[in-house]
Amino acid sequence: MATPQEPEPDWVRVRASGKINLALRVGGVHASGYHPLATVFQSVSLFDEVSVRWAEPNRFTVSVVGEQADQVPCDDRNLAVKAARLLAQHYGPARLGADIVIRKTIPVAGGMAGGSADAAGALLACSVLWDLDTAPDELRTFGAALGADVPFQLMGGTALGTGRGDELMPVLSRGSYHWVLALSEHELSTPAVFGRFDELNPDAPDELDLPTEVMNALVAGDAAALGAALVNDLAPAATELRPGLARILQAGAELGALGSIVSGAGPTCAFLAANEAAAVDLSVQLSSQGLCRAVRRVTGPVPGARLITA
Repeated sequence: MATPQEPEPDWVRVRASGKINLALRVGGVHASGYHPLATVFQSVSLFDEVSVRWAEPNRFTVSVVGEQADQVPCDDRNLAVKAARLLAQHYGPARLGADIVIRKTIPVAGGMAGGSADAAGALLACSVLWDLDTAPDELRTFGAALGADVPFQLMGGTALGTGRGDELMPVLSRGSYHWVLALSEHELSTPAVFGRFDELNPDAPDELDLPTEVMNALVAGDAAALGAALVNDLAPAATELRPGLARILQAGAELGALGSIVSGAGPTCAFLAANEAAAVDLSVQLSSQGLCRAVRRVTGPVPGARLITA
């Protein structure tokens, strides 16, 4: 099977970006099992590649290469396979099938929506491969059926998410932001983090205030104001489950980050730097402390899932 490194002419390749939650306000759990969210997403320049080609009707295979590939299921549990199957079921399972190859760079279970990015990549790649002429709004509807983060992973940029996080509105963001990511050796279960949040916040509100300070800082292009406004209601739960995260966040602050935040449900920690030079310096110093698996420098906002070749 071909890989994204050496694509054959019959492969369609899509690049899908990771995300950071610049603000994540969380309400009390509903009877449906979901929590109301008010979040500001930003796509950043850490990418997975999803490649697809025609397979026999109703046959869907997936292989995964790259960082932490051994932690990604290669069967029907894989979100990219679920995405391809969902699209095929709607447009004609008797004639559609796909082989899928995912090249991982976004951390697995790291709070950066890597699985959702792969689902978004598969939706876009398969719609092109099968010549479905599916509109972006339709793809986001399919994405919402797969997971709350998938519609944003298709959209990209910077956006306000409400409801489950899948009701999106673009947010004006001036300039580019420089982030340093501390990647953890171990994954963190999103359900476990939300469960601990519920235990810590039995009276969490149903109605959430919008994160206006974050949005105002983005409109102004003020990195210092954005760093001061970063907020994540899940951070206390994540740091209880992974106490080492508190030390990483403290180290980033001591090393001069404008702001620090646990990304999503964690365990990836994101540090905002004043500029590229400050990000380089911060990444070097943070790497030298040996507190995390790896350190990456990224920028945002960037587009969501985008076609590379067809």
